[in-house]
Amino acid sequence: MSLGDEHGGLGGRGGGTGQTRTRLPDTGSPDAYGTPRRTPRASRSLITVVGVVVLLIAAIAFANRGSGGGGDDGTDAAAPRTNPTAPTGVPPVTGKNGPLPAGFARDEQGAQSAAANYAVALGSDAMFQRDSRRAIVRAVHDPAVAEDLADRMDKAYSATLLSSVGLGEDGSAPEGSTFVSRTIPVGTKVVDITGDKATVEVWCTGLVGLAGDDSTRPVTHNWFTLTEKLTWVGGDWKVASSSQKEGPTPVNGDNRAATSDEIADAVAGYGGFTYAR
Repeated sequence: MSLGDEHGGLGGRGGGTGQTRTRLPDTGSPDAYGTPRRTPRASRSLITVVGVVVLLIAAIAFANRGSGGGGDDGTDAAAPRTNPTAPTGVPPVTGKNGPLPAGFARDEQGAQSAAANYAVALGSDAMFQRDSRRAIVRAVHDPAVAEDLADRMDKAYSATLLSSVGLGEDGSAPEGSTFVSRTIPVGTKVVDITGDKATVEVWCTGLVGLAGDDSTRPVTHNWFTLTEKLTWVGGDWKVASSSQKEGPTPVNGDNRAATSDEIADAVAGYGGFTYAR
């Protein structure tokens, strides 16, 4: 989900030095995704809805959180030393907690990997259905707060909220439509790591909306930075609390907006990743 302010587009590799040209939008396209006047309204509405849900997580405070310190070592060690567009660090984990990766290393890279993967899970379309949402919340959060947060999430994902994004009360999409909610991490940064506490920022882009011929909520993208406070518990990093803010947001390119069928096919045909720093 594009877990606006906040939650979850697609990154590209840099390196080109060619000319850049600007293409004006094609206002004659009959598809919902090519109609500029409808997209801003839908984007603003969906971003607000997703932001409300994710900010609920940020409201959970913990009395036993670490006070910080030692952030200078964590930040410097985590920064890439050569090509900033290249992946750095160790391979992904091989463990699983249900459908989610688990067994992250107790170090800066492990904390960043955990934060990126948890951002993906919390911004997924599975969060819009009760059973899968509660399973995700329990899997990624500190057990000390997971159950209370799961109950809060049930209230946040109300029938009103689901209706506002075009879904039924059970989180299902209308017949003939595909609901899209994906968070894609672009990069991670350790803000602080001390003992069994870590604070990690995850820069993300997110996709959210309904792909379908009759959709009035076309799939849009937004950019946000998610800050996750992690704690080491039960042999793994878990989320203690999280918050988010808008951006950094790049300038839109001159790509042609896809049709609803193209978006639906892409969502069905392209799977996600297990992320590692």
